[in-house]
Parts: sequence; C-alpha cells; structure tokens
Amino acid sequence: MIEVGERWAVIADCHGNADALAATLTEIDRLGATRILNLGDHASGPLAAAETLDLIMASSDMTSVRGNHDRYLLGDPATLAPSDAVAYAELTPDHLRWLADLPATLRVDDLFLCHATPARDDVYWLQDVTATGQVVQRARAEVDGFAADHMGEGIQIYLCGHTHVPGIVQLSDGALVVNPGSVGLPGYDDDAPVPHVVESGDPAARFALIERAQNGWQVELRRVTYDASRMVGLALKHQRPGWARVLETGWYTT
Repeated sequence: MIEVGERWAVIADCHGNADALAATLTEIDRLGATRILNLGDHASGPLAAAETLDLIMASSDMTSVRGNHDRYLLGDPATLAPSDAVAYAELTPDHLRWLADLPATLRVDDLFLCHATPARDDVYWLQDVTATGQVVQRARAEVDGFAADHMGEGIQIYLCGHTHVPGIVQLSDGALVVNPGSVGLPGYDDDAPVPHVVESGDPAARFALIERAQNGWQVELRRVTYDASRMVGLALKHQRPGWARVLETGWYTT
C-alpha cells in the first residue's frame, strides 16, 4: 500500500539521451521522490544508448516497462531504422537481456504502467493523427475506450508515454491518464499511420511528479533544463540533423 505523502517520479522516452536523463535524475532526487516509474523507449536513438541504459540499470529505485523501440532493438538487426541501428551497435548482451526481461505493462497498487496504451505499445492514447498528418486531441470516447478492459479494477492513474507530449486527461470513471512527456527527445517525425511530426517547441527534459494525498494522487508536470550540446554533437556525428535540431530548439522542423 502506498502511504499518504509518498512522492514518486514518472519518466518516459529517454531515447539514449544520457545527459537529459542525468539532469532529470538529479532533479528527481532534489525533490525527494523515493521511486521512479519508467515507461520505456530507453535507449533507441543516435546518442548515447549504452550510457543511458547503464544509468537506468544502476538505479535501484526505478521500475521500468518496455516501449516499442525497446521491442524493435530486440528484433532482427537488419530491419532496424537508422537511429535504432546506431543504438543497437552500442548495446551489450547484458543490455539486451535487461530490455528483454521488461514487462510490456505493469500494475503498481492503483497505478497502471504502459508505454502507449494498455493493449499496444505503438498507438497514441491522448492524441490522434488526421489523414493530412495533423496531430490533434483524441476524442473522449476513444480515450475512454483504451481503458475499457480495466475500468472497475480500482486504477487511479494510467501512466503512458510514446507521444512525447506531456498531458493529463480524466476518464469518465474519474481515473487519470498521465503522460509525463519525454526525458530525452522533445520531437520527432513518423510515417504511421500517415507522415506527421510531433514537436513540443521546448528543448527541456520532461517528467511527472505524483504524490499520494488523502484524497488521491496529486500530479505535477515538470521540466528540466540541461546542456544538450554533447547530444546535439552525437546526433550530427550520426547524420541525424532532425534530432540535433529538436534537441537544441524543441522544434523538429526548420
């Protein structure tokens, strides 16, 4: 049972950004959070995959689930996209075993952890993409629908990542869906379901702070500034200018 007054941190989507993660962990420690819930996509990116996983694996107070890019890293190396391939080349067998052992979802008391939705690790929960590639708020009925199989189970907060967009939405049963945003990558482009771009416009690392109160959980979305220059240099070294731009500015597009 989680006691009143306990303060936890929620992180997601580090994507190999070791410097953003280190700054975030320092801020989490300063705020007195005693446990960290990590929603996946730990290492994938043209940055510092092994260094990032070393930080995560050394943290005794962190609980993690697997993201879609973690799953990709466990597949056929010949099929990996460019940024995943850079990360894979850095990882050791121990790193890959650790990723393979992660659960896809996890229940922690009245919290439900997943990377994207309870059933899928590659579907946006709170956002939708239109036929013309615009990223918009998903309709309430659809947001509710992703939690339908778990309503009535006493879940107070569903924790998800994947979109890299911080946000909090209340479901029809009163539970919250909380996306802490991305620690390591404030924007990206994707071609599924159609080509689109997600960008926060803010290069800061993001996380959420949750605290058990008498009347339930209190949630606060937080941002952490850090020196991104080393990560920008690594992105450029690996010929990923979009990554470099978004790490420096928060904008993926020019």
